[in-house]
This record gives sequence, structure tokens and C-alpha cells, in this order.
Amino acid sequence: MRLSRKSEYALLALIDLAHSYGRERKKIIEVANGNNIPKKYLEQIFLQLKGAGYVKSARGANGGYELAKAPNEINLAEIIRLIDGPLASVGSASLYFFEHTPVERNKKLLQIFKDIRNFVSDKLENTTLDHLL
Repeated sequence: MRLSRKSEYALLALIDLAHSYGRERKKIIEVANGNNIPKKYLEQIFLQLKGAGYVKSARGANGGYELAKAPNEINLAEIIRLIDGPLASVGSASLYFFEHTPVERNKKLLQIFKDIRNFVSDKLENTTLDHLL
């Protein structure tokens, strides 16, 4: 698994929003500047996160973005899967994005990749935004 820059930015932005959860909305420019994320790129990321139900927005003087769920209800694995796809490094070891690959020809090798997937998946699925505040 290799995180894309987009996933890194999404996680940083969500952690930023988690800090103000239940208190205030944040302007996209505040989140972008506070995390050194290009504003236009963050707009695209927030559209994807909004479509998946992780953030919501409001217009107007008190408008901005906020988490649509509590920080303890958003784990890192689901965000990474949304942005980057599978956590497994080979398709035949993936639970959510399975595809046949040559690695399947060697069961011991395939098991190594499944073990790696399980370790990474377990760590990311059990780490929520509130753990990172």
C-alpha cells in the first residue's frame, strides 16, 4: 500500500475538521492554508468526501465545512479506500477489491501479502480521527 498525496491531504483535512467538531464550521481556505494544501485540490477532495457522507457544508457568513459524522465514527481505512482503493498491495490479497494475480500461483507468497494486508487493515480500521487529536 502506498498513500497518494490526495489521501494524505484528505486525512489531514479531516483531522483539522475533527478538532472543531460540534463547535464550528471551517472555511476551505482555513483548512487549506493550515495544512499547506492547494485550495483548488482541497475543493475536489471535499467534493469526494461530501459525496461519501464524511463532510457537509453550509453557505453564508457562518458557512464552511464540518464533519458529517463524529470523529470516533471515521476510521482511516475507509478514507484511504475511498480515495486510493485497496489497502492490499496485490489484488489477489484484497478483500474489497479482489482480482486474480500471478501471486496466487504460490500459496505461501500469497499468504505473506494477506498477512501484510491484515496487519495494515487492522491498524487503519482501528484508528479513528479522534485517536489523532
